[in-house]
Amino acid sequence: MLHAGLNQPGYGYLFMLSFLASSVLPLGSEWLMVLMLIKGYPPLTTVLTATAGNYLGAVSTYLIGILGGEWLITRILRISQEQQERARGYYRRFGACTLFFSWLPFIGDPFCLVGGIMRTDFRLFTFLVVLGKFARYAVVAWISLQAST
Repeated sequence: MLHAGLNQPGYGYLFMLSFLASSVLPLGSEWLMVLMLIKGYPPLTTVLTATAGNYLGAVSTYLIGILGGEWLITRILRISQEQQERARGYYRRFGACTLFFSWLPFIGDPFCLVGGIMRTDFRLFTFLVVLGKFARYAVVAWISLQAST
C-alpha cells in the first residue's frame, strides 16, 4: 500500500512522512514534497501540509521532554544538579531561539526535546518552530519550482 502511495503521492503521505521526519527517526520529507510539486500539486497547500506534519512531530518531541524530561535527566543521562542549573542558565539566555532551527537534521529534534524539558512557553515554541519549518519548506519549494521550469 505504501508503494502505491509513492507512485501517486498525496497530502496524507506527505503529512505522515513530515510528522515522522520530525521525530528521532532518520527520515526526510523534502523529496516527497518536491515530487508532488513537480507533479503539479499546488505549492502553498503542499508547503503548508509538510509544515503542519513536521510541526506536530516537533510537538510530540516537546511533549516527551515535558513528560519524560526528569526521568531522562536523572536516570538515563545522570546529570548532576549543578550541571542542570548551569544548563538552565544557558538555555534561559540563548536556548529558546534555537527552536527556530528545529528543522536542521540531527540537532533540530533535540532542540525540541530540550524545549520541553525546559518548559519553554508553548506559544513561543509554536511560533519559532512553525516559522523555521515553514521557511525551510518554502525555500525548498521555491528552489524546486525554479529548477523545474
